[in-house]
Amino acid sequence: MAFSSAFRRILNGPSSIVTSQFASARFSSTLTAPKLFISGLNRNTTDEKLKEAFEPFGQLVEAKVIMDRATQRSKGFAFVTYASIEEAEKAREGMNAKFLDGWVIFVDPAKPKEYRPPPQPESQQPSELGFRTNKTIGWCGN
Repeated sequence: MAFSSAFRRILNGPSSIVTSQFASARFSSTLTAPKLFISGLNRNTTDEKLKEAFEPFGQLVEAKVIMDRATQRSKGFAFVTYASIEEAEKAREGMNAKFLDGWVIFVDPAKPKEYRPPPQPESQQPSELGFRTNKTIGWCGN
């Protein structure tokens, strides 16, 4: 009985140590740039709709829905850039897990684009094991 009441007190009562750790982690800004990554977009969301949704939080520099080159349809994510980090933080807090065009969107800090080296042409020489790849057939023996 004493165990259950102590356990209930821990779960229900405000624990200052636990609350302060979570609160500081939740409300500390991890933004280092005023650019945000928006995921979970409706495929019909346009640059204009995105801009309208994010304008109330500050001066927008850019609002860009990323489109598929082949189909010219939205890939379901976008980037929004503000004039300052403070405005971006307000937008992040105000729009994260909110509805836009009927879908719940998620707002996170944008990560810098990683450098990817250009693809190297594959050689048709046999490998160490004596096999070579043939794109139309698969693996062939020598």
